[in-house]
Amino acid sequence: MNSPATHIARDASNSSALQLLARLGFAVNGLLHILIGSIAITVAIGAGSGSADQSGALAQLASSPGGVFLLWTVVVGMFALGLWLVVSAFVMQDEPKRKWARRLANIAKAIVYIALGVTALTFARGGTSSSAGSTQSASSSLLSSPGGVIVLFLAGVAVLGVGGYFTYKGAAQKFRSDLAVPGGSAGRAVIALGVVGYVAKGIALAVAAILVGVAAVTNDASKSTGLDGALKALAALPFGTSALILIGVGLMAYGLYCFIRARRARL
Repeated sequence: MNSPATHIARDASNSSALQLLARLGFAVNGLLHILIGSIAITVAIGAGSGSADQSGALAQLASSPGGVFLLWTVVVGMFALGLWLVVSAFVMQDEPKRKWARRLANIAKAIVYIALGVTALTFARGGTSSSAGSTQSASSSLLSSPGGVIVLFLAGVAVLGVGGYFTYKGAAQKFRSDLAVPGGSAGRAVIALGVVGYVAKGIALAVAAILVGVAAVTNDASKSTGLDGALKALAALPFGTSALILIGVGLMAYGLYCFIRARRARL
């Protein structure tokens, strides 16, 4: 028998208002990925020097006409999407073991979106923030604490696992269950965007995870520079410029996919 809390969660999950706001969250997440991808491309071709991460995307929004309105839209969308994921985690139907795994995954994603909402709130209120700086600061705190090297290394392994999951989800087209894929050429275009987008994001996260692992092994927090440092590290490698451009295009494809998911997501 379902508990009263479960009934409340199910009613909230089925709320048309919350579902609409969750779709807004997917849309603004798409906007941020398009901006991150464009920044990565400009860095690759030497036409820009912004931060190719969420902070860089939010800073670009802040400096654009109507940027404050867009930033507040990002704040609302990210918090709403995080709330919807938490609520949905407690109403999903599945086998007990798989259900708890999916619940934990939903809650983990919700934490990421809410944290992004907090960062967007900082920019919306006229402040600034650096994802790379925050990552380095957190890594430095861990390295200076007992057992911190192990924790930081395990964090890198966890991020690597997330990157691997994104790559697998894209390559195996597991994302198709997240939305109602249209038929015909439109459907093929959506699938292509999903495959390219998920794989590109997975690779970017994997590189970021490797940098976290290097920071732990070398006991040097400056090596842990988040997504921005990961993408810029690629540019320094042989054929790195081409790789960074491809990943930038892939992140923009993921952003376009998120826009489509905002319209056609199974909620």
